[in-house]
Amino acid sequence: MKVFCILGDQRAYQLRSPEMFTRVLRRCGIKGAYVPFAVKPNDLGRAIDSLRVLGIAGANVTLPYKEKAAAYMDVLSEGANIIGAINTVVISGSHLKGYNTNAIGFMDALDEAGYSVEGKSALIFGTGGAAKSVAFILNWLRTDRIYVAGRDKEKARGIVSRFGGEVVSFERLAAEPLPVDLMVNATAVSNPDESPQMHALIKELDLPGCEFIVDLNYGRRDNFWQSMAGKLNIRFMDGLSSLAFQARRTLALWTKVQVPPQEFLSAQKQIEVST
Repeated sequence: MKVFCILGDQRAYQLRSPEMFTRVLRRCGIKGAYVPFAVKPNDLGRAIDSLRVLGIAGANVTLPYKEKAAAYMDVLSEGANIIGAINTVVISGSHLKGYNTNAIGFMDALDEAGYSVEGKSALIFGTGGAAKSVAFILNWLRTDRIYVAGRDKEKARGIVSRFGGEVVSFERLAAEPLPVDLMVNATAVSNPDESPQMHALIKELDLPGCEFIVDLNYGRRDNFWQSMAGKLNIRFMDGLSSLAFQARRTLALWTKVQVPPQEFLSAQKQIEVST
């Protein structure tokens, strides 16, 4: 029996990843289970160190620890080192290697949607590990112009200094139009109750020419990003597709087993039906 896990705060218990992975493991004939662990900020180092001795077969890292967890790895993959955040840990004995499958999972989801970002412009909301992953892959895919908006302006400046682009303030977004082709929510907020301030800003956004809105969250009621897309009559995609593609690559890193992304998408649909 193999045990895989995901480390996060209390939000880890709300994710679909545990049930999704467990279903896929069963369908692929891998005897294993995937469990969530809620970790307090001061305990992150000890939680990661415990992976070495508990026989955990592989681990994911989610909000809010994707950046902090990188410092506890023995080594980082090239992509994770460039991005500065991890979401996957491969465990070989007592050796921990951190990977970032968020970025390439997002790329795969865009490709699956038939959307090319080459030569286009994009606005990213967020300054954490997810935002870094999106900025990295958009830059790699030759997006012409990238804007980053977030409450932490210092972290926003850090992203654009690393991957290129321009910091755009909430004040500017509220005051004037910003022509972009793609908007990506890489924050943890999608519901008005989670951030009335963000909701108020999004309601007033003027993004001339925007043709696609992506919210990396999923399963949120009253999703104001989705409502905005409906109001503008443009395409919307939530984070389930990205989750499926990054999960596929994560499982391959852990087990060397290549599973089609459709297996993860099918598992998600089964979860939706059962809930």
